[in-house]
Amino acid sequence: MMFSSLFLALGALSLAQAAQFNVTVGGGPLRYDPQFVTANPGDTIIFTFKQANHTASQSTLAQPCVKASNGFDSGYMPVSASNTNGPFPAAQYTVQDMNPVWVYCKQGNHCQQGMVFAVNPGTQFAAFQAAAMGNTVASSSSASTPATATSTAPTGVVTATSTDHKVVVGGSSLIYTPSNITAQVGDTVTFQFMQKNHTVTQSTFADPCRALTLTSTSGQVGFDSGYMAVGSNATTFPTYTVKINDTAPVWVYCKQSGHCGQGMVFSVNAVESGSNNYAAFKAKAIQLNGTLTTSTSTGAQATQTKSGGVVKMSDHGAGVLVGLVGVVTGMFLA
Repeated sequence: MMFSSLFLALGALSLAQAAQFNVTVGGGPLRYDPQFVTANPGDTIIFTFKQANHTASQSTLAQPCVKASNGFDSGYMPVSASNTNGPFPAAQYTVQDMNPVWVYCKQGNHCQQGMVFAVNPGTQFAAFQAAAMGNTVASSSSASTPATATSTAPTGVVTATSTDHKVVVGGSSLIYTPSNITAQVGDTVTFQFMQKNHTVTQSTFADPCRALTLTSTSGQVGFDSGYMAVGSNATTFPTYTVKINDTAPVWVYCKQSGHCGQGMVFSVNAVESGSNNYAAFKAKAIQLNGTLTTSTSTGAQATQTKSGGVVKMSDHGAGVLVGLVGVVTGMFLA
């Protein structure tokens, strides 16, 4: 997915003149709701992703289920079936002109089942959907180029760039390197697992060595990479990516026996001073080592997708500032 300044180029337009269209993606039927909109330049389309794992990817009228060259792509947006009340991931697209914009879900065969969307399709949406489902072939003579064909840069579907923070897990020491980072909303944290067998498991400050899923009093499901075994002679290393959806601290530990009790913990946005900083979190992990305490803390929720030995994680918050998780290989929740 590309981040484009074009989403900022229309900032001079009067807000009173711009309309916002809300489009629900998935959440039951394999469809966008509504399936198409008629919009003006400067209007925005907010894609809100529901269960289970979908995309908003730009295609063409001639090839509905193939990503357009230089077209925008939200990337996969996994949402757990247990997440019924949100927050849900969202992506924003700003309409550039009155030309049609064709969109599809690139998950599995969702497009072939008719999961497509369009901006300004005129009378051609039915033909576009039918072509996606293989019932007919849409005319390539119709307007089918990406919306930015006359622009100097491709469009995107996000309004801000994000940073991917690299963290090494294990190796020669029982440690996350670095052990604490500061991240912004929309940033991602990619954990690379080195030798031995470790996890990236969300916990709380009060219960450093116990999974958030087990301690939450509100039924919150924390993320968990599962065990990532890496041989001593390995040349490739699995990764696990988490997306940050707010600036609240996120607490993480390795649930491999004894590792947390030896201080193998990690945090995002831990305060630099005060009682809830990273040093205090690590000290409590060593002190408690998984023993039972009563937790009242919460952490950022996330949902996960897996692809072979590579586990990808996306924590999606409210609003439209969405960072992207890079795809390494392609098995996701359908």
